[in-house]
Amino acid sequence: MLTAFRNAFRIHDLRNKILFTLFIFALYRLGSTIPVPGADLDAIRDFANQAEQGGFVGLLNLFSGGALTQLSIFALGIMPYITSSIILQLLTVVIPKLQALQEDGESGRKVITQWTRYVTVILALLQSTGFAYLFHSGQFTNGVDLIPDFTPRNVVIIVITMTAGTALLMWMGELITQRGIGNGMSLLIFVSIISQIPSQLAILNTNSATYQFVIIVGVMIALTVGIIFIEQGQRRIPVQFSKRVRGRKIMGGQSTYIPLKVNMAGVIPVIFATSIMYFPALISSALPSTGWGAAIRDWINTNMLSSGGGGHGGGGFSPSLWYIGVLALLVVFFTYFYTAIQFDPERQADMIQRQGGFIPGIRPGRATVNYLSHVLSRITLPGAMYLALVTILPSLLGWFWGVPVGLSGVSIIIVAGVALETTKQIESQLTMRNYEGFLS
Repeated sequence: MLTAFRNAFRIHDLRNKILFTLFIFALYRLGSTIPVPGADLDAIRDFANQAEQGGFVGLLNLFSGGALTQLSIFALGIMPYITSSIILQLLTVVIPKLQALQEDGESGRKVITQWTRYVTVILALLQSTGFAYLFHSGQFTNGVDLIPDFTPRNVVIIVITMTAGTALLMWMGELITQRGIGNGMSLLIFVSIISQIPSQLAILNTNSATYQFVIIVGVMIALTVGIIFIEQGQRRIPVQFSKRVRGRKIMGGQSTYIPLKVNMAGVIPVIFATSIMYFPALISSALPSTGWGAAIRDWINTNMLSSGGGGHGGGGFSPSLWYIGVLALLVVFFTYFYTAIQFDPERQADMIQRQGGFIPGIRPGRATVNYLSHVLSRITLPGAMYLALVTILPSLLGWFWGVPVGLSGVSIIIVAGVALETTKQIESQLTMRNYEGFLS
C-alpha cells in the first residue's frame, strides 16, 4: 500500500488527485469541530468528556468523526445520503420505472442520483429535528441539556444548519469521486473512523482490565488480517469463446474467466445495515412521553439506542444483545440483496451467449443461468456469515465483559475494505500509466 502511494506522488495527475482528496478531508475535519448556533458550549464540553457510549450512540458518533458529541454542523455525517441510497435501491427492485431508469445508462443514473439528493435533504431535515429534541431532552446526553434555549427560532436554525452540513458533505463526497481518488462517500466515513481511533482506544483502556484490552485489540488485529485475506478470495468461472471466421481473420478462440468474489458486496452491506439503525432514534423521538409511547421509547433507548445491557461485567455502557443481533441480521440481508443487484446470472449468461462463449461442461442458456445462480448462492452464504461475524465479534466481547468497544467490527471492516479498494484504484491507475509510457 505504501509503495503504491509513493509511486502515485511521482505522477503529476495522481498527485493532484491525492492532494485534492486530502484537502477535502481537512475541510471535513475542520467542520466537525464547529458547533451549530444556539448550542451551549460548556454543556457540549461536559458531554464530550463523559461520552463513553457503546452500541448505537457510540457508533453514531464514530461515523460522524466525533461531530455528534460536539453538536457540530456535520453532526449527521454522510449517513442520510447512505440511507437515501438504500431507499432508492430498494425501490428500484419493486418499481419498474426506476428499474428502467437504472438500465437506461448514464442519463438514467443521473436522474436516480438527483432523486437520491432530494431524499437525502428530506431525511436530514427529519433526523436533525429528532436529534435537536433528543439533545435538548437529554436522552442521548446522559441528562445534559445541550440546547437550553429551545425556542422555535433556535430549533429552525439548528435544523437548517445540520441539513446544510449534510448537503455540503454530500457535495464534498461527490467532488472526491469526480476529481479525487476513490469513492468519496466511503472515504468520508473512513476518515471519520480513523480520526476516532486514539480516543476510542483510550476509552477502552481506561474502562477495561489489561488482559481485556490486549485480547480485544488482538482480536481487532486478527480480524483486519482476516478481512484482507478473504477480500482477495474469489471463485473463477472459466469461459471459453468459440472461433469465428470473418474474411481472412479468425476471431475468438481465447479462454477467460468470471471472477466471483467471496464477498462481492464489499463494505456496502455493513454501511447499509448501520444506517438502518438510525430509524430507532427517529421512532423514539416521535413517540409520546407517557403511556404506551413511554414504554416503547424506554425499550428502544435501553436495547437499541443507548449502550444498555451492561453485559456480564455490569459496566452499563456495553452494547446490548438486541442491538448486536439486529445488526447481524441486517448485514446478512443486505449482503444477499446487494449481491443480487451487482451480479445478475441471467444477464451474465445472455452476455456470454451473445459473445459466442460458453462455460466448459455447461450448456448455454438456462443451464448456464442455473449454474451461475448455484455458484453465487454457495459463495454468498459464507460471505454473508463472514461479514456478520466480523461486524459483531468485538461488540460481543464488549457485551460479555461490560466494556465500551467503540471500534467495533463495523469500523474495522469499513476501514480495511475502503483502504483496499482505494489502493486497488491507485494501483490500476499506476498500471494504466505505465502501459501508456511503455507503448509510447
